[in-house]
Amino acid sequence: MLIRLMRMFLARYRGYLTAVVVLQAIQAFATLFLPSLTADIIDKGVLTGDKDYIWSTGGVMLAVTFVQVIAAAGAVYFGAKTAMAFGRDVRSGLFHQVTGFSAREVAELGAPSLITRITNDVQQVQMFVVMMCTLFIAAPITCVGGIVMAMREDLALSWILTVSIPALVVGIGLVIARMIPQFQQMQIRIDRVNQVLREQITGIRVVRAFVREPAETERFDHANTELTDTALRAGHLQAFMFPIVVIVLNVSSVAVLWFGAGRIDAGQMQIGALVAFLTYLSQILIAVMMATFLAVLAPRASVCAERILEVLDTDTSVVASPTPTPSAEIPRRGSLELRGVGFNYPGAEEPVLTDVSVTALAGQTTAIIGSTGSGKTTLLNLVPRLFDATSGSVLVDGVDVRDFEPEDLWRRVGLVPQRPYLFTGTIGSNLRFANPEASDDDLWEALEIAQARDFVSALADGLDTPVSQGGTNFSGGQRQRLAIARALARKPEIYLFDDSFSALDLATDARLRAALEPYTADATVLVVAQRVSTIRNFHQIMVLEDGHVVGLGRHEDLLESCPTYAEIVDSQLSAQEAA
Repeated sequence: MLIRLMRMFLARYRGYLTAVVVLQAIQAFATLFLPSLTADIIDKGVLTGDKDYIWSTGGVMLAVTFVQVIAAAGAVYFGAKTAMAFGRDVRSGLFHQVTGFSAREVAELGAPSLITRITNDVQQVQMFVVMMCTLFIAAPITCVGGIVMAMREDLALSWILTVSIPALVVGIGLVIARMIPQFQQMQIRIDRVNQVLREQITGIRVVRAFVREPAETERFDHANTELTDTALRAGHLQAFMFPIVVIVLNVSSVAVLWFGAGRIDAGQMQIGALVAFLTYLSQILIAVMMATFLAVLAPRASVCAERILEVLDTDTSVVASPTPTPSAEIPRRGSLELRGVGFNYPGAEEPVLTDVSVTALAGQTTAIIGSTGSGKTTLLNLVPRLFDATSGSVLVDGVDVRDFEPEDLWRRVGLVPQRPYLFTGTIGSNLRFANPEASDDDLWEALEIAQARDFVSALADGLDTPVSQGGTNFSGGQRQRLAIARALARKPEIYLFDDSFSALDLATDARLRAALEPYTADATVLVVAQRVSTIRNFHQIMVLEDGHVVGLGRHEDLLESCPTYAEIVDSQLSAQEAA
């Protein structure tokens, strides 16, 4: 998974990677060249007293060291640029993939998990790429080259390498094998902490209203403790790796000095060769130790890469048509038709909607009413393709919404969701979210119709008034009216109001509907509503019960023909008001 992810995003940086490979190779060969020069200085210069040789060879060593430093710095520079660009591209790819998801995929993967994958998971893989670009070429060259050079210095001592290197690899391999499950659990625990924290921050008012701070604190402590325990277990295992490296290095060095001293005493080895062999041994084991840094990061990076690829490989259930109907060929009448529409969530036993058929024409206002869970919001979300119907078809201006260019469909629809959401910025930027080309006069007109002009004009900065994330610096009714104004600023052919007047008092609701009627006279309007008093004069009312249409018509007709609607009316209005 990790290799596949790197292939996907590193292919465009072949130039940087080539520079990294070349510079690391130069660094490694320079490192291997220095011990041999050290041996020559000792044997041919120091022991013989040849100062000229010492100076000349020392100068060569300084030049090689300078090349080594420059190559190492260059490799780190290009490696860092590659890794940072890799992280940027993976985050960008994840972001664009997630924004293309329908609500179904977002719900399946979970918002907290998606946030973790775009941030923490990408960071872990990015750290691995940094280490790889720093060590991946230099470490194996140093290791293999060091073995060759050590055997060249003295073949008889090379048996030490055949013992120390396998011992180091086996010891580290056993530790890594036990670390992988811990890293898998760690990412799940991070998801859980993010989920709990996100819920508590978002629902802080509910927590305080029901005095649940102690319980929520305990819930967070539990999730945090689980993450801490998992991280500690992984950390304890990781801590074993460095003592293993140090023990093998020190024992091997002692063995080289012990057996090398005997060979020098017997005249079978030069002092410089022993120093060079000891240096090569250190370089080999340090190269293996550097490889352990990659080995430490690889398991967690692999787990993170698997989670990242899970998002990238998830196809959205709302797919753009390969042969969309050209926008110029679709009339902009604003008509809407649902033909035998059905919808069910994956894994659900019962469908949310079953065989829903209704036609709404331009200039008509259609209300959708029903008990909680009857499928009203789901039905509304099928029009702009937040979901795709699992059966039947949704037609806008006579064309199936699946055959539209997505942008063309969205331009024809103005949606006010059940939960109004405002973005960080200003009132003006939020209203222009729907129509970037809208003038200030257009925005004030939309605010006037949405009954929001009075409170916006009373603010010191008017349209430039800052809006905090989610619009939390405004009341629920103000957020609803601003969300309605945002949809009005778009001037679409179809308006979808998903219970968008619930936070308004009856007087404001009545004024808003009176102002809305002439403004949307040429558009199709669908309203999910709960108050019978506000929809009794609509052109048609659709009554949903358990996902089925049990009534469709005007208020007076439904009172006689639809028992479900009559029950709703009886629960809200007196007999005199109902008539």
